[in-house]
Amino acid sequence: MPTDSTQSQLLQSDILQRVRRVEIKARGLSQELFAGEYHSAFRGRGMAFSEVREYQVGDDIRDIDWNVTARLGDPYIKIFEEERELTVMLAIDMSASLNFGTQEETKRELVAEIAATLAFSAIENNDKVGVLLFTDTVEKYIPPAKGKKHILYIIREILLFSPQGRGTNLEIPLTYLSRIVKKRSTTFIISDFMTDGKAESYRNALRFAARKHDLIAIVVRDPREESLPKMGLVRFEDPETGATRWVDTLSKKVRRAYAEGFSMAQEERRNSMKLYGIDYAEVATGEDFVRALLKIFSHR
Repeated sequence: MPTDSTQSQLLQSDILQRVRRVEIKARGLSQELFAGEYHSAFRGRGMAFSEVREYQVGDDIRDIDWNVTARLGDPYIKIFEEERELTVMLAIDMSASLNFGTQEETKRELVAEIAATLAFSAIENNDKVGVLLFTDTVEKYIPPAKGKKHILYIIREILLFSPQGRGTNLEIPLTYLSRIVKKRSTTFIISDFMTDGKAESYRNALRFAARKHDLIAIVVRDPREESLPKMGLVRFEDPETGATRWVDTLSKKVRRAYAEGFSMAQEERRNSMKLYGIDYAEVATGEDFVRALLKIFSHR
Protein backbone atom coordinates (compact mmCIF):
# COMPACT_ATOMS: atom_id res chain seq x y z
CA MET A 1 0.00 0.00 0.00
CA PRO A 2 1.44 3.40 -0.99
CA THR A 3 2.40 5.71 1.85
CA ASP A 4 1.04 9.24 2.26
CA SER A 5 4.40 10.54 1.02
CA THR A 6 4.19 8.38 -2.13
CA GLN A 7 0.61 9.48 -2.81
CA SER A 8 1.64 13.10 -2.39
CA GLN A 9 4.50 12.63 -4.85
CA LEU A 10 2.17 10.98 -7.39
CA LEU A 11 -0.34 13.81 -7.00
CA GLN A 12 2.39 16.40 -7.45
CA SER A 13 3.65 14.58 -10.54
CA ASP A 14 0.14 14.51 -12.04
CA ILE A 15 -0.26 18.24 -11.34
CA LEU A 16 3.02 19.05 -13.06
CA GLN A 17 2.07 16.89 -16.06
CA ARG A 18 -1.28 18.66 -16.45
CA VAL A 19 0.34 22.09 -16.25
CA ARG A 20 3.03 20.99 -18.70
CA ARG A 21 0.48 19.66 -21.24
CA VAL A 22 -1.46 22.91 -21.21
CA GLU A 23 1.77 24.93 -21.40
CA ILE A 24 3.08 23.02 -24.43
CA LYS A 25 -0.19 23.33 -26.35
CA ALA A 26 -0.76 26.98 -25.47
CA ARG A 27 2.82 28.04 -26.16
CA GLY A 28 2.79 26.31 -29.56
CA LEU A 29 -0.49 27.93 -30.59
CA SER A 30 0.55 31.39 -29.44
CA GLN A 31 3.83 31.23 -31.36
CA GLU A 32 2.59 29.55 -34.54
CA LEU A 33 -0.87 31.02 -34.97
CA PHE A 34 -1.67 33.93 -32.73
CA ALA A 35 1.42 36.09 -32.34
CA GLY A 36 0.82 38.16 -35.49
CA GLU A 37 -2.97 38.09 -35.29
CA TYR A 38 -2.94 39.08 -31.62
CA HIS A 39 -0.62 42.02 -32.24
CA SER A 40 -2.70 43.23 -35.17
CA ALA A 41 -5.97 42.84 -33.25
CA PHE A 42 -4.93 44.77 -30.16
CA ARG A 43 -2.22 47.12 -31.42
CA GLY A 44 -3.23 50.70 -30.74
CA ARG A 45 -6.03 49.73 -28.35
CA GLY A 46 -4.06 51.20 -25.48
CA MET A 47 -3.43 54.92 -25.99
CA ALA A 48 -1.64 57.27 -23.61
CA PHE A 49 -1.93 61.06 -23.47
CA SER A 50 1.18 62.74 -24.87
CA GLU A 51 0.64 66.51 -25.32
CA VAL A 52 -1.70 69.18 -26.68
CA ARG A 53 -1.44 71.26 -29.84
CA GLU A 54 -3.57 73.83 -31.63
CA TYR A 55 -6.60 72.53 -33.46
CA GLN A 56 -6.21 72.11 -37.23
CA VAL A 57 -8.86 71.67 -39.91
CA GLY A 58 -9.70 67.99 -40.16
CA ASP A 59 -8.91 67.12 -36.53
CA ASP A 60 -11.49 65.09 -34.61
CA ILE A 61 -13.44 67.51 -32.41
CA ARG A 62 -13.81 64.73 -29.83
CA ASP A 63 -10.10 65.19 -29.05
CA ILE A 64 -10.50 68.85 -28.07
CA ASP A 65 -9.10 69.62 -24.62
CA TRP A 66 -11.80 71.99 -23.39
CA ASN A 67 -9.89 73.06 -20.27
CA VAL A 68 -6.85 74.22 -22.28
CA THR A 69 -9.11 75.74 -24.95
CA ALA A 70 -10.99 77.80 -22.35
CA ARG A 71 -7.76 78.93 -20.69
CA LEU A 72 -5.94 80.00 -23.89
CA GLY A 73 -8.92 81.20 -25.91
CA ASP A 74 -8.09 79.05 -28.97
CA PRO A 75 -9.05 75.41 -29.63
CA TYR A 76 -6.45 72.82 -28.63
CA ILE A 77 -6.63 69.05 -29.05
CA LYS A 78 -5.12 66.19 -27.08
CA ILE A 79 -2.42 64.14 -28.80
CA PHE A 80 -2.25 60.44 -27.94
CA GLU A 81 0.40 57.88 -28.73
CA GLU A 82 0.20 54.12 -28.76
CA GLU A 83 1.29 52.54 -25.52
CA ARG A 84 4.17 50.13 -25.83
CA GLU A 85 2.41 47.54 -23.72
CA LEU A 86 -1.16 46.63 -22.91
CA THR A 87 -2.68 45.27 -19.75
CA VAL A 88 -4.55 42.05 -20.49
CA MET A 89 -6.99 40.78 -17.87
CA LEU A 90 -8.47 37.29 -17.86
CA ALA A 91 -11.73 37.20 -15.87
CA ILE A 92 -12.27 33.46 -15.42
CA ASP A 93 -15.36 31.65 -14.17
CA MET A 94 -14.54 28.99 -11.54
CA SER A 95 -18.12 28.00 -10.65
CA ALA A 96 -19.19 24.39 -10.18
CA SER A 97 -20.92 24.20 -13.58
CA LEU A 98 -17.47 24.43 -15.24
CA ASN A 99 -16.66 20.93 -13.95
CA PHE A 100 -19.13 19.45 -16.45
CA GLY A 101 -17.88 17.83 -19.65
CA THR A 102 -18.87 14.97 -21.96
CA GLN A 103 -16.33 15.39 -24.79
CA GLU A 104 -13.05 14.09 -23.29
CA GLU A 105 -12.56 17.34 -21.36
CA THR A 106 -14.45 19.49 -18.91
CA LYS A 107 -15.40 23.09 -19.53
CA ARG A 108 -12.86 24.06 -16.89
CA GLU A 109 -10.05 22.31 -18.78
CA LEU A 110 -11.13 24.09 -21.97
CA VAL A 111 -11.09 27.41 -20.10
CA ALA A 112 -7.55 26.69 -18.91
CA GLU A 113 -6.32 26.05 -22.46
CA ILE A 114 -7.98 29.19 -23.84
CA ALA A 115 -6.69 31.36 -20.99
CA ALA A 116 -3.16 29.94 -21.27
CA THR A 117 -3.06 30.52 -25.04
CA LEU A 118 -4.19 34.12 -24.61
CA ALA A 119 -1.67 34.63 -21.81
CA PHE A 120 1.25 33.32 -23.88
CA SER A 121 0.12 35.44 -26.84
CA ALA A 122 0.12 38.48 -24.56
CA ILE A 123 3.64 37.96 -23.22
CA GLU A 124 4.90 37.30 -26.76
CA ASN A 125 3.63 40.82 -27.46
CA ASN A 126 5.32 42.15 -24.29
CA ASP A 127 1.98 42.79 -22.56
CA LYS A 128 1.19 42.32 -18.89
CA VAL A 129 -1.32 39.65 -17.90
CA GLY A 130 -3.53 39.62 -14.82
CA VAL A 131 -6.26 37.22 -13.68
CA LEU A 132 -9.53 37.52 -11.82
CA LEU A 133 -11.00 34.18 -10.67
CA PHE A 134 -14.67 34.37 -9.72
CA THR A 135 -17.77 32.39 -8.81
CA ASP A 136 -20.62 34.21 -7.09
CA THR A 137 -17.86 36.22 -5.45
CA VAL A 138 -14.33 37.32 -6.30
CA GLU A 139 -12.21 34.29 -5.45
CA LYS A 140 -8.73 35.54 -6.32
CA TYR A 141 -7.05 38.49 -8.00
CA ILE A 142 -3.61 38.07 -9.60
CA PRO A 143 -2.14 41.50 -10.50
CA PRO A 144 -0.86 42.00 -14.07
CA ALA A 145 2.75 40.95 -14.62
CA LYS A 146 5.04 39.50 -17.28
CA GLY A 147 7.20 36.42 -17.68
CA LYS A 148 6.96 32.66 -18.13
CA LYS A 149 6.89 31.95 -14.39
CA HIS A 150 3.91 34.25 -14.04
CA ILE A 151 2.04 32.48 -16.86
CA LEU A 152 2.79 29.03 -15.42
CA TYR A 153 1.50 30.22 -12.06
CA ILE A 154 -1.70 31.39 -13.77
CA ILE A 155 -2.17 28.01 -15.53
CA ARG A 156 -1.64 26.13 -12.28
CA GLU A 157 -4.18 28.29 -10.44
CA ILE A 158 -6.82 27.84 -13.15
CA LEU A 159 -6.39 24.05 -13.17
CA LEU A 160 -6.12 23.47 -9.43
CA PHE A 161 -7.73 26.37 -7.60
CA SER A 162 -10.47 25.29 -5.18
CA PRO A 163 -13.10 28.05 -5.05
CA GLN A 164 -15.17 28.77 -1.96
CA GLY A 165 -18.31 29.54 -3.96
CA ARG A 166 -20.23 27.31 -6.36
CA GLY A 167 -22.58 29.70 -8.15
CA THR A 168 -22.07 32.32 -10.86
CA ASN A 169 -22.61 36.05 -10.45
CA LEU A 170 -21.08 38.02 -13.32
CA GLU A 171 -22.05 41.38 -11.86
CA ILE A 172 -19.59 41.00 -8.95
CA PRO A 173 -16.38 40.39 -10.97
CA LEU A 174 -17.30 43.03 -13.57
CA THR A 175 -17.85 45.63 -10.84
CA TYR A 176 -14.65 44.59 -9.07
CA LEU A 177 -12.68 44.80 -12.30
CA SER A 178 -13.88 48.34 -12.98
CA ARG A 179 -12.82 49.38 -9.48
CA ILE A 180 -9.46 47.61 -9.08
CA VAL A 181 -7.97 47.98 -12.59
CA LYS A 182 -7.53 51.72 -12.99
CA LYS A 183 -5.80 51.63 -16.38
CA ARG A 184 -7.82 50.70 -19.46
CA SER A 185 -7.27 47.02 -20.15
CA THR A 186 -8.16 44.41 -22.72
CA THR A 187 -10.30 42.00 -20.72
CA PHE A 188 -11.36 38.51 -21.74
CA ILE A 189 -14.39 37.23 -19.82
CA ILE A 190 -14.22 33.42 -20.04
CA SER A 191 -17.33 31.77 -18.62
CA ASP A 192 -20.27 29.50 -19.42
CA PHE A 193 -22.48 32.49 -18.47
CA MET A 194 -24.81 30.16 -16.56
CA THR A 195 -26.31 32.59 -14.09
CA ASP A 196 -30.09 32.67 -13.77
CA GLY A 197 -30.49 32.44 -17.54
CA LYS A 198 -31.25 36.16 -17.81
CA ALA A 199 -28.82 38.68 -19.27
CA GLU A 200 -30.51 41.42 -17.21
CA SER A 201 -28.76 40.08 -14.09
CA TYR A 202 -25.40 41.38 -15.28
CA ARG A 203 -26.30 43.83 -18.08
CA ASN A 204 -25.69 47.05 -16.13
CA ALA A 205 -22.28 45.90 -14.89
CA LEU A 206 -21.42 44.78 -18.41
CA ARG A 207 -22.31 48.19 -19.83
CA PHE A 208 -20.28 50.05 -17.22
CA ALA A 209 -17.22 47.81 -17.62
CA ALA A 210 -17.38 48.10 -21.43
CA ARG A 211 -17.10 51.89 -21.13
CA LYS A 212 -13.83 51.62 -19.20
CA HIS A 213 -12.25 48.48 -20.66
CA ASP A 214 -12.00 46.72 -24.01
CA LEU A 215 -14.13 43.62 -23.34
CA ILE A 216 -14.15 40.32 -25.20
CA ALA A 217 -16.53 37.55 -24.08
CA ILE A 218 -15.71 33.88 -24.64
CA VAL A 219 -18.56 31.52 -23.80
CA VAL A 220 -17.66 27.89 -23.11
CA ARG A 221 -20.32 25.21 -23.29
CA ASP A 222 -20.80 21.47 -23.68
CA PRO A 223 -22.94 20.02 -26.52
CA ARG A 224 -24.99 18.02 -23.99
CA GLU A 225 -26.20 21.23 -22.36
CA GLU A 226 -28.18 22.29 -25.42
CA SER A 227 -30.82 19.55 -25.31
CA LEU A 228 -32.05 16.72 -23.12
CA PRO A 229 -31.26 13.15 -24.22
CA LYS A 230 -33.99 10.51 -24.10
CA MET A 231 -33.08 8.65 -20.91
CA GLY A 232 -36.44 8.13 -19.21
CA LEU A 233 -37.08 9.46 -15.71
CA VAL A 234 -33.81 11.03 -14.53
CA ARG A 235 -32.84 12.92 -11.39
CA PHE A 236 -30.81 16.02 -12.27
CA GLU A 237 -28.71 18.04 -9.84
CA ASP A 238 -27.78 21.69 -10.25
CA PRO A 239 -24.01 21.72 -9.55
CA GLU A 240 -24.11 25.33 -8.38
CA THR A 241 -27.04 25.16 -5.96
CA GLY A 242 -27.20 21.44 -5.15
CA ALA A 243 -30.95 21.43 -5.92
CA THR A 244 -32.28 18.21 -7.46
CA ARG A 245 -35.39 17.38 -9.45
CA TRP A 246 -36.79 14.44 -11.37
CA VAL A 247 -37.26 15.05 -15.09
CA ASP A 248 -39.13 12.91 -17.61
CA THR A 249 -36.71 13.14 -20.53
CA LEU A 250 -39.02 11.07 -22.75
CA SER A 251 -41.57 13.88 -22.75
CA LYS A 252 -41.46 15.89 -25.99
CA LYS A 253 -42.95 18.88 -24.15
CA VAL A 254 -40.19 18.81 -21.51
CA ARG A 255 -37.41 18.43 -24.07
CA ARG A 256 -38.83 21.23 -26.21
CA ALA A 257 -39.17 23.58 -23.22
CA TYR A 258 -35.58 22.87 -22.18
CA ALA A 259 -34.21 23.49 -25.69
CA GLU A 260 -36.23 26.69 -26.05
CA GLY A 261 -34.99 27.95 -22.67
CA PHE A 262 -31.37 27.31 -23.63
CA SER A 263 -31.84 29.03 -26.99
CA MET A 264 -33.55 32.04 -25.40
CA ALA A 265 -30.75 32.55 -22.86
CA GLN A 266 -28.20 32.25 -25.65
CA GLU A 267 -29.99 34.86 -27.76
CA GLU A 268 -30.32 37.29 -24.83
CA ARG A 269 -26.59 36.96 -24.18
CA ARG A 270 -25.72 37.61 -27.82
CA ASN A 271 -27.98 40.65 -27.94
CA SER A 272 -26.36 42.11 -24.82
CA MET A 273 -22.88 41.72 -26.30
CA LYS A 274 -23.96 43.31 -29.57
CA LEU A 275 -25.69 46.18 -27.75
CA TYR A 276 -22.49 47.20 -25.95
CA GLY A 277 -20.10 46.50 -28.82
CA ILE A 278 -18.43 43.55 -27.10
CA ASP A 279 -16.67 40.97 -29.29
CA TYR A 280 -18.15 37.55 -28.61
CA ALA A 281 -17.37 33.89 -29.36
CA GLU A 282 -18.74 30.53 -28.31
CA VAL A 283 -16.57 27.44 -27.90
CA ALA A 284 -17.76 23.92 -27.07
CA THR A 285 -15.82 21.15 -25.37
CA GLY A 286 -14.39 18.76 -27.93
CA GLU A 287 -14.15 21.55 -30.52
CA ASP A 288 -11.06 23.36 -31.73
CA PHE A 289 -11.06 26.74 -29.99
CA VAL A 290 -8.42 28.05 -32.39
CA ARG A 291 -11.02 28.95 -35.01
CA ALA A 292 -13.10 30.94 -32.53
CA LEU A 293 -10.13 32.99 -31.32
CA LEU A 294 -8.87 33.64 -34.82
CA LYS A 295 -12.34 34.83 -35.78
CA ILE A 296 -12.24 37.38 -32.96
CA PHE A 297 -8.76 38.55 -33.93
CA SER A 298 -9.60 38.90 -37.62
CA HIS A 299 -12.85 40.73 -36.84
CA ARG A 300 -10.90 43.34 -34.88
